[in-house]
Parts: sequence; structure tokens; C-alpha cells
Amino acid sequence: MASKTVPNKICFIICYNNTEYLNEAILYLQQLVVPEGYSTDLLCIEEAGSMAEGYQAGMEESDAKYKVYMHQDVFILNKLFLEDTINIFTRHPETGMLGMVGTKQLPKSAVMWETKERIGALRGCTLDTSDDFFDIQNWQDDISYVMAVDGLLIMTQYDVPWRCDIFKGWDFYDVSQSFEFRRAGYKIAVPCQKTPWVMHDCGYLNMARYNEARQVFIKEYNSEF
Repeated sequence: MASKTVPNKICFIICYNNTEYLNEAILYLQQLVVPEGYSTDLLCIEEAGSMAEGYQAGMEESDAKYKVYMHQDVFILNKLFLEDTINIFTRHPETGMLGMVGTKQLPKSAVMWETKERIGALRGCTLDTSDDFFDIQNWQDDISYVMAVDGLLIMTQYDVPWRCDIFKGWDFYDVSQSFEFRRAGYKIAVPCQKTPWVMHDCGYLNMARYNEARQVFIKEYNSEF
């Protein structure tokens, strides 16, 4: 693990297996406004054994205080994304993790989209392109605290180990990491977005081992939700 954290540095960490997606994601990163006094870095993890394993490797390699863990098919639309997120972290030091979409309460099934308490915004691109807005009508602040966030993009200001010891695939690493941050005493939040800050060109999801990971998650965290 990096021996010293650089406070004014942001690192983007992407696990990928498709260079076309990766290159497009990087094009969007290059359009972002970097706040004065800050620097950025990029770590591309190829052929990771699992998402948690890849992100853990990226976390250990980077010395940046702020880390953006993102899917290869996520494109950041908000050019002021870095300024907006760092301002949130500065105003809310107890907040350890930000996600674009989350849930205030995880249902007992542990399936995030089976609750009506989802919150956030997202531009999706599957068969067509559309904007999804979850509950944003009654926000009193620039963020809303949640129990867990979706892993399409996760930004952190503190380092907490990823549970690559029990999550060996591509599912529930994100919900698990949300719970690990809560165990570490940090809060999880979703920023208020008048328009979606990111687009997720996810196509068709591979759910082959989803239920297996769900059972692992429930066994580990059942008493916490």
C-alpha cells in the first residue's frame, strides 16, 4: 500500500476487459476540469480476478487521497465532477464514500433495486438512452445519506480494504464496500444531481453468479440491515 497519502491528488481506478469502452471512458475523463492545486492519476487494471480484487490492487498502488472506482462503461458527463465531489467531501468530512445511485434502506433480499427508497440520478444506455431520477424531490442538502451505493462509480476520500477475501466475482462488491465503510465509522452519500452526472452504457448484465454473491453478502452482513 502507498506509504503516504497525497491530499490534493485524485486517482481514477478502472477494471477493464474491453479497450474500446476504456478508451471512451478516458476521453470523458480528459474533459473534466481539474481544481486548481490538484493533480489526477489513472490506474487501469486488466484481467482482475474479481472487481474487489482489482479495486484492492488499485487502492494499494495509489497514493491519492481521493479515489474514483468506476466501470469501464461509465462516462462522466459533469465536467465539474471533481470540484463538486471534493467540495462535498470537504463540507462533510464524516462522509467516506459517494455514489451516483444508492438506497436509504437495503431490503432483506439484499437486492438494491427491490426497494422504493432508491435515490440519485443516472443516464442509462441500453436499448435506448434515458435519464432515471430517483427520489430527489425533498432534498434539504447537497447530499442524501444512504445505506449502500451502486458500484458503477464509487468515489472515496478514505481507504477501507475491499472484501476480496469473500467476494470472488463481479457482484455485491459495492454493497459490501458500503457496509465496510459504515463499519469503519464513515457515512455513505449520494449527491443531489439536477441532471445526471454520469452515463452508464451497461448493455446486458451477466447475472450468472449474482445469487451466489447475494448469499455471501447476506451471511456476512445480515444483522446490519
